[in-house]
Amino acid sequence: MIIRIMNEGQYEVSADLLDDLNKLDNEIVGLLESGDETGFREVLKEFISMVRTNGKPLDPDVIMESDLIVPPEDLTLSEAVRVFSGEGLIPD
Repeated sequence: MIIRIMNEGQYEVSADLLDDLNKLDNEIVGLLESGDETGFREVLKEFISMVRTNGKPLDPDVIMESDLIVPPEDLTLSEAVRVFSGEGLIPD
């Protein structure tokens, strides 16, 4: 599975990580619905950290189609509400 972190690059991660990422994605959606900006920022950082830690960075000169595009850590709350609307980044 290829995951792109916007403004950073692409990572190859095992599909086994998808369930853990989906849990965080669902948590982000709930935090945004409740307007918890602090919680949202913490969980988004955890999501991105999980990709960085468990993924293998791909050569920046080679661009592959991404299975998932993750917004950057500095995403604003209003932008996040649009990005994570409905089912979030990862459809259930």
